[in-house]
Formats: sequence, structure tokens, C-alpha cells
Amino acid sequence: MARRCELSGKDVMTGNNVSHANNRSRRRFLPNLCVVSLMSETLGETFQLRISAHALRSVEHRGGLDAYLAKASEDGLSQKARQIKASIRRHKAAAAAA
Repeated sequence: MARRCELSGKDVMTGNNVSHANNRSRRRFLPNLCVVSLMSETLGETFQLRISAHALRSVEHRGGLDAYLAKASEDGLSQKARQIKASIRRHKAAAAAA
């Protein structure tokens, strides 16, 4: 499983460990990933996603998973998140037509 946030696309970064003597060795900065269950109010379902702590705060700030996905671009989203976003959009369109 890739170390990548399913909502924000936050990924592993690389850099240097720098010692006191200014010796440099390569290191990895891993994202703070959490496995959380998020509720979609439109669909009435719970989805289990692996997202970063920063993305979790953004979801809470925007008012839930539906609002976050409505504003999110397709680029950073995983395939699973894209499918959730499409089903939310279809469900809202069907509710508006009825």
C-alpha cells in the first residue's frame, strides 16, 4: 500500500539529515497517515479512508466529507475518493431532479 493520502495526495518527501559537522545523508519524510471512517451525509454511508492528519483537519473545517470532495480537484484524489465524489454528485443530481 502506497504511503499517500487518499484525499489531499500528500506523499513521501525526501531530504537530508544534516549533522553538526554538516555531513549530509539522505532521509525520508513520511506523511502522518491515519485510517479513519468518514460519513457521507448525502449517501448515508461510512467510508474507510487512509488520509493524512492535515487532510482530516481540512475535512472537519469544510464541514464534512461531502463538502470537502465538492471543492477538491480530481488530481490529488485517489481512485476510491473519485468514485465517492462521483456517486455523491449523481445522488445530488437525482435528488434535485425529483
